[in-house]
Amino acid sequence: MKKLLLLLSILLCTLVLSAQSVHVLFGTSKGSIRVMLYDETPGHRDMFLKAVEKGVYKNAAFNRVIKDFVSQGGELDDTILNREKRHPQLGAKRFPAELKPTLFHKKGALGAGRDDNPDKSSYFTQIYLVSGKVQTDAQLDAIEKKKNRKIPAEQREVYKTAGGIPYLDQDYTIFGEIVEGIEVADAINAVATNKDDVPLTPVIFNIRVIRK
Repeated sequence: MKKLLLLLSILLCTLVLSAQSVHVLFGTSKGSIRVMLYDETPGHRDMFLKAVEKGVYKNAAFNRVIKDFVSQGGELDDTILNREKRHPQLGAKRFPAELKPTLFHKKGALGAGRDDNPDKSSYFTQIYLVSGKVQTDAQLDAIEKKKNRKIPAEQREVYKTAGGIPYLDQDYTIFGEIVEGIEVADAINAVATNKDDVPLTPVIFNIRVIRK
């Protein structure tokens, strides 16, 4: 009975997410990735769409790729932080976090990068796609103990089957997920990189907005 209820819960979650209003298409040098943006995080959804409209992600690059962790695109931390140092009068602008307990770092999730600011606010111009690893019950138990937070049963099941990065949950805003082209994301995450995690061959992408 418990397994049946868990499967029904996962199915319901999938049906709810499938009703999201905006999708975007990442056209990359490895192929296409379709990403669904969450209406549950309207601030990040709209912030991201404005960045796309402004051309932030035109001929952009996945410029930091860590195998079995994330593929990061947009501006690098150093680029953002150095610009802020050069222009202190502009301040360090961040976007308020939208941390939702139902949105988590499963494989294929789209997240917003940030620095170590205490409010966990996001950069305006940095995103990442989650790769991660399949987790065991023991690993998930250890994360629960360390973070003093219970991982919901349906999320545990996803982490144990598809994988992800559970220890980042509730620390970084997740605002979308891949719905088509996960194999392309896997190919990007597997590219050869240098010691600084920069791909040896640039992985370029452009983003097109698709409204359902």
